[in-house]
Amino acid sequence: MIKWLEKYHIVLASPHFLWLLLLLPLLVWYFIYQNRRRAAVLKISTTSGIRHIKQSWKVRWRPLLQVLRALAFVAFVLAMARPQKTNVTENVDSEGIDIVLSMDISGSMLAEDFKPNRIEAAISTAMKFVDARPADRIGLVIFAGESFTQCPITIDHAVIKEQLSQVKSGLLEDGTAIGMGLATAVDRLRDARGKSRVVILMTDGVNNTGLVDPQTALEIAKAYKVRVYTIGIGSEGQAMYPVQTPYGLQKQMMPVQIDEKLLQKISRETGGKYYRATGNTKLENIYKEIDQLEKTKIEVNAYKHYAELFFPFAFAGLIALLAEVVLSNTVFRKLP
Repeated sequence: MIKWLEKYHIVLASPHFLWLLLLLPLLVWYFIYQNRRRAAVLKISTTSGIRHIKQSWKVRWRPLLQVLRALAFVAFVLAMARPQKTNVTENVDSEGIDIVLSMDISGSMLAEDFKPNRIEAAISTAMKFVDARPADRIGLVIFAGESFTQCPITIDHAVIKEQLSQVKSGLLEDGTAIGMGLATAVDRLRDARGKSRVVILMTDGVNNTGLVDPQTALEIAKAYKVRVYTIGIGSEGQAMYPVQTPYGLQKQMMPVQIDEKLLQKISRETGGKYYRATGNTKLENIYKEIDQLEKTKIEVNAYKHYAELFFPFAFAGLIALLAEVVLSNTVFRKLP
């Protein structure tokens, strides 16, 4: 019973009073015994002359008095056990981490070596990562031939997930400006207040454009002590790419080209780590590993509030007892 009450956040301040319920069968027996002992007895030789007489409704309903007494007893016992409704208030003190996701959205991210394609897989996995970091501030930078802050760092994860859902290839001029993607992400973290500043940079290509070259962006990241995790996304060998031709958009097998040396250098010199994602499952595992590496310290102080619930039981017991007394002295009153 106590476990059932705990399921609904109800506890008993004095549960030992529940042992009194074991007396209930004895009390019921005593009431029945007393009624039979006090009942008038008339001995006759035969009942043939009174068999046709129907039993009065007062006689049929008289056991109601014993029911009311039993209910009053149970209600008073529950009231003495003092049921209480618990309400827990939690104050969360966290040392959050400021994270910026820097995501390549160039045309090559539509390659179908991931399901349904690279960019959709990246978005889906990033959303799961956001859900796993409730105490952190997270921002989003997208880049192709240029870079853009899709969402500044925020603790409102509903906002960041909404912005992730709107990401698609073609929002920016095509190309792969890895330096711009990294520099913009670091700039978002320049004034961050978290105990740690992290960039997760994902790309499937080689830097071929942008106003900031990758080496300069790396030096900026090191100057602001930003740790960079880099992810090269793409299968080994070739992948199916959508290609614009004079006859419209067509799919062609093309070689996968990722500047792994550059990504490894960026992660190594900033204290991060480089990963190669060759499929959906591998990408998810990479994000899970980064989640484990970048732990957030959370301290929770819980305060319990109790609301007394004994009064309804005491009131119900009193009503049942008064009803039994009134009925036994009026409707079910015995003649002297």
